[in-house]
Amino acid sequence: MIKVNNINSFYGKAHILNNLSFDIAGGEVVAMLGRNGAGKTTTMKSIMQLVRPKTGTVFFKEHEISRMAPHQVAKLGLGYVPEERRIFTDLTILENLEVGRQPPRKDAPEWSVDILFELFPNLHERRNNRGKTLSGGEQQMLTIARTLMGNPLCLLLDEPSEGIAPVIVEQMAKTILELKKQGLTVLLSEQNLHFARMVADRAIIIEGGEKRFDDTFAQLEAQPDIKEAYLSV
Repeated sequence: MIKVNNINSFYGKAHILNNLSFDIAGGEVVAMLGRNGAGKTTTMKSIMQLVRPKTGTVFFKEHEISRMAPHQVAKLGLGYVPEERRIFTDLTILENLEVGRQPPRKDAPEWSVDILFELFPNLHERRNNRGKTLSGGEQQMLTIARTLMGNPLCLLLDEPSEGIAPVIVEQMAKTILELKKQGLTVLLSEQNLHFARMVADRAIIIEGGEKRFDDTFAQLEAQPDIKEAYLSV
């Protein structure tokens, strides 16, 4: 579904991603782990072409997207949920969802407002409320729901559990597992190892913009030195 091949990404002269490579298979849920500043968000933005890698290639399905504009990448079926959420605060929940609507896509789950309200009952209860009245967790739910209205083949989730209440984190985990059940491919970046272990099939650890680990959580648990080196606070 996604193939990242030796990408090098920069912010100005700062070299953030260094020859980073990994693959995500269709239907997988993969957690990208690492400390703050490790390069997780830059990886997401590099896949979406919001940050253009200077070298290397990115493929989404059979398409090389390395030189496409972000809106073209989105039209191919790659959905992106940024950490900062970016909902339309003066629009209602229903209006935010309509902004994200795209036609059904072959081989992708088809989402409607009614289905999404079943997935996110909190949003259903507040469907006529403006975005600025929502809690942080509700805003995160709305951002995911709005992205799903585009019927993506694959979803990029940047720090979905960051800054939200524990009860909402549990709901978020159930949501991601339901997305997996529907056949959606998910790449999420996380610092919360417990949350990542609940939802993901395998882990990719990034440190200093380089891949340090790529395997199952069972293998990660069997290598405490890796956890200590790259995930401990």
